[in-house]
Amino acid sequence: MAGHSKWANIQHRKGRQDEKRQRIWTRVVREIMVAARTGGGDVSANPRLRLAIEKAKAANMPADTIKRNVDKATGNLEGVSYEEIRYEGYGIGGAAVIVDTMTDNRVRTVAEVRHAFSKHGGNLGTEGSVAFQFNHCGQLIFAPGTSEDKVMEVALEAGAEDVITDDEGAIEVLTSPGDFEAVKLALEAAGLTADMAEVTLRAENSIILAGDEAARMQKLLDVLEDLDDVQNVFHNAEISE
Repeated sequence: MAGHSKWANIQHRKGRQDEKRQRIWTRVVREIMVAARTGGGDVSANPRLRLAIEKAKAANMPADTIKRNVDKATGNLEGVSYEEIRYEGYGIGGAAVIVDTMTDNRVRTVAEVRHAFSKHGGNLGTEGSVAFQFNHCGQLIFAPGTSEDKVMEVALEAGAEDVITDDEGAIEVLTSPGDFEAVKLALEAAGLTADMAEVTLRAENSIILAGDEAARMQKLLDVLEDLDDVQNVFHNAEISE
């Protein structure tokens, strides 16, 4: 099925992530530790840990650093204990925002998140206030020019739920969280490597922002993403250049 053009927003997000490479190790380490603590240190039996280690390797993290943090999380080494906390709120123009954090001090974290929202035109909401607008799913994005027929054939055969092509020709494959890894591996085996591949929160509907509203929304997102305890920021704003 067809979808609206989101390729520019995807590229912008990738660019923002590239700018923050110096911060990515901190976030990946926390993800490894929480994944190992909650699901165990056996990579073969812990899909979340496998994905976290993939991210670490993509960020050029040494293998001994990865192992050390898995050992910390599973009790083989002394380490900091992080907990996951999710915050929901509203950005510019009523855009829905979800902020996932990992923290060793929830009082500090909620204060920082609340301050970011209030200072930059948003509002921190209550639990459940915007989560219903997002779908927890696996998402793989292929650049315009990729063979839609080939992606669709392989993805659907491997268990994908939907394949969407936007107005610019970018292809989005959606899976259940549990089927994400199998679909990703099947696509890679067919020579199809996604530009972005992750288990994420995908907005069901978008709010288009332009001009001053777009700039203000981007500023809010940048400030939230720059907080030390923030792992991911999800939103339903389509920000026009």
